[in-house]
Amino acid sequence: MRNSDQVRKILSWYPSDNPGTLSNLARMMNTGRLAGTGKFVILPVDQGFEHGPVRSFQPNPGGYDPDYHYNLAIDAGCNAYAAPLGALEATAGKYNGEIPLILKLNNSDSMAKVGEPISAITGSVEDALRLGCSAIGFTIYPGSAERNLMYEQIREMILEAKSVGIPTVLWAYPRGSGLSKAGETAVDIVAYAAHVAAQLGAHVIKVKPPTAHVEQPENQKVFEKFNIPTATMADRVRHVVQSCFNGKRIVIFSGGEAKGTDAVLEEIRGIRDGGGFGSIMGRNAFQRPHDEAVKLLNTIMDIYAGKA
Repeated sequence: MRNSDQVRKILSWYPSDNPGTLSNLARMMNTGRLAGTGKFVILPVDQGFEHGPVRSFQPNPGGYDPDYHYNLAIDAGCNAYAAPLGALEATAGKYNGEIPLILKLNNSDSMAKVGEPISAITGSVEDALRLGCSAIGFTIYPGSAERNLMYEQIREMILEAKSVGIPTVLWAYPRGSGLSKAGETAVDIVAYAAHVAAQLGAHVIKVKPPTAHVEQPENQKVFEKFNIPTATMADRVRHVVQSCFNGKRIVIFSGGEAKGTDAVLEEIRGIRDGGGFGSIMGRNAFQRPHDEAVKLLNTIMDIYAGKA
């Protein structure tokens, strides 16, 4: 299919990238129910690694099977499906080319809550090529004392990925001794983390929906001086998107912990109204029965498409 004007516009924001990288980015934008709109709804399933299988999949036992998630992403019309190495190795060869894949290259478990947050490298760009992936994914924890190591790791991986035509989706999750618990989702910190991800060379940036809390006193003074609005989700999302090269990077928002349908949809509308490019939603989708999850994801897509 030909690229829409909106897809061409977004691709023009990445003028230093080679045709392979831009083609893979376009492939994600031209897949699923949101094809051609420049909007994204991605299904990520790294929660089994991050939180453990029983917490992640027992609410909907079908989720213990990696095939379930792959089929859910296809049936719902998602732009892409993201998962760690093992899950993609168990499924990629069964559904060749049916949906763009994102290989999550680093992961951590929650069995030992000691030290500063940092994830282990669990996959490679070579693995992504072998599995036919359209992008790599990686998590950074701005606020962690280990953040500089993570920045250096992803810098090397982004360079390698770009050299072989693969874009990067960067999970930017503020966390660590440098921040309070409230600071992890504070509007100033989420915007700062998203900006760091853009500066590291990410093509797609994933952050959590920001709250109205402002963490750093220095930032509070600026928010007050220039009357930066933070009252609504749309206000806060607008600030985060602006912080990513004035909206010239794709910024998508996580679904977070499982919550009711009404709360999910209210949040999605706020993200849309603030200029967010979409959602990457895991537990709020795959912990529901298949048909209910498809219905929810389709409604979210309709919101981003301006149909609901």
